[in-house]
Amino acid sequence: MQYRTIGQKKVSAIGLGEMPMSIEGRPSEEQAVKTVHAALDAGINFIDTADAYSVGGADTGHGERLLAKALASWSGDKDDILVATKGGHYRPGDGSWHVNSSPEYLRAAVEASLRRLGVESIGLYQHHRPDPNVDYEATMGVLKEFLDAGKIQMAGISNANIDQIKTAIAVLGPGNLASVQNQFSLVFRSSEQELNFCEENGVSFIPWSPLGGIGRAKNLAGTHAPVVNAAERHGVSPQQVVLAWMRSLGEKVIPIPGASRAESILDSAKSTDLILNTDELNQISALRPQ
Repeated sequence: MQYRTIGQKKVSAIGLGEMPMSIEGRPSEEQAVKTVHAALDAGINFIDTADAYSVGGADTGHGERLLAKALASWSGDKDDILVATKGGHYRPGDGSWHVNSSPEYLRAAVEASLRRLGVESIGLYQHHRPDPNVDYEATMGVLKEFLDAGKIQMAGISNANIDQIKTAIAVLGPGNLASVQNQFSLVFRSSEQELNFCEENGVSFIPWSPLGGIGRAKNLAGTHAPVVNAAERHGVSPQQVVLAWMRSLGEKVIPIPGASRAESILDSAKSTDLILNTDELNQISALRPQ
């Protein structure tokens, strides 16, 4: 396993996205725990979840409870594991997703996450999504409260634009914005500027849904033959090629492919050993959705 950093924390060069193990269509708890254990056994020490990763209502916090159970039953050294969670999204239980970033809601949310994870301080706590009804600066002020109180060790934001990233840096203080988690994949690159800004400012960029482009060859300009050809040359899966390409975009880029089966995350874990040559990287970067 290759490693990078989030803040001062050494983490695996890819993480595990827990969401598929908690929302609609999720696997059995036994399969989910096996998936988490497989990731940990492969050297992945960074796992991302959220209180909203559930089917909603009374099921809120499913992902956090699942990770707490999986970690408790894993026989390895847990000291180096970074569990990241998020707050500010909620699901009432009817299939919908909503945002709430009021200070009162976020304060209650972080306390609930602490209880479900069974920890005194959360390794990385991320604001899940901007709330149009709450001033972003005020929201970042609540995250600063959590940092100052020691309830969280690092602060991050998600689904943020550059202005919001700048606001977070200003409010949290120099060096206190650890990460930005935005959607980014081979064919969904609207956060390219945010990725580059994070790289330039020493902030980790965590692409969610990093494999969103796989299986969408018809939507690419031409075909995604460069991905398939590179996979055949290296004897690896196309998913590994995409993850290797993504990591080449910056030293602070840490993709978190979602998985609900051990086989999927084990394949993704192998991508950290894959090095693509310049021609391969350029050809893959040239692919764009039509």
